[in-house]
Amino acid sequence: QVQVVESGGGSVQAGGSLRLSCTASVDISSRKCMGWFRQAPGKERERVAVVYTSTRSAWYPDFVKGRFSLSQDNGKNTVYLQMNRLKPEDTAMYYCAAFFSDNVGGCLVAAENDYNYWGPGTQVTVSS
Repeated sequence: QVQVVESGGGSVQAGGSLRLSCTASVDISSRKCMGWFRQAPGKERERVAVVYTSTRSAWYPDFVKGRFSLSQDNGKNTVYLQMNRLKPEDTAMYYCAAFFSDNVGGCLVAAENDYNYWGPGTQVTVSS
């Protein structure tokens, strides 16, 4: 069994920053695919960042590229999502999800259904 839990959400003004944390109940140092998703009211859930922990290779969609970045602390079993220059459109519930992957390609192109473990979410609100 794997459990993940998010923290670090809150309310900020447009242009501000937040750092979200995703802490896992297992060692994350290798063969873990860790993804961040978000869902706003009335919208589909969307993938905003993915990292393959063995190589620290990452993927970001165009709408967050240059603003969001991932890092990891293997000693704390934690992946961080640094969010800068936040926009009101970033307002959503943010979720961390994970699964085991044998290769980086299978991680970075993985579909939502591939993620086996999900956290309860942390709310991010950006005001204008």
